[in-house]
Amino acid sequence: MGLYENQVVPRLVEFACGMRINEPQRQRACAGLHGRVVEIGFGSGLNVPFYPDTVRSISAVEPADLGWKLAGKRLERASVPIERAGLDGQSLPFPDNTFDSALSTWTMCTIPDVATALAEVRRVLVPGGTFHFVEHGLAPDAKVQAWQHRLNPIQKTIAGGCNLDRDILGLVRAAGFEVRDVDVFYGEGPKFLAALTLGVAVSA
Repeated sequence: MGLYENQVVPRLVEFACGMRINEPQRQRACAGLHGRVVEIGFGSGLNVPFYPDTVRSISAVEPADLGWKLAGKRLERASVPIERAGLDGQSLPFPDNTFDSALSTWTMCTIPDVATALAEVRRVLVPGGTFHFVEHGLAPDAKVQAWQHRLNPIQKTIAGGCNLDRDILGLVRAAGFEVRDVDVFYGEGPKFLAALTLGVAVSA
């Protein structure tokens, strides 16, 4: 990765995803996490304050060294052990059936091969393990979708490969998860950016 991806994009993500308007969604996504948890796209640790008491440990998957560095103060304040345990969500360095829960927040938009990453998440979860997620993606309205498709090439260029128009719910289901709870809605901000899918799915 180049200078822009290494030094600029992690700071953009820290700013955009760290806004207070996102905190209620983070809290909802983290609710119910338990036991050993793998978090893909850990970033700068913006979810750390929202881990419930039922979490025993976090294995953080984060490719950006700067993102991990920016997480420093949050790691110091964390109430559970957190280790950086992987760099690529598409190839998780864990045995099958390792984790009780998995977490992804505003991450699936950027992973190049998200289908492979979701298959990996399912592989490392125990049977019946829960996958918690909140992601922006394909809007529920055709007019907004049209704008997402138009703007997606620009978004990918300036935002480190972030896609506006991925069908998050479809991707999760295609990976073999059973979606138990889901909410599709618009958050604050422009609709083409703020179409959110928040849910919990179960690994069979």
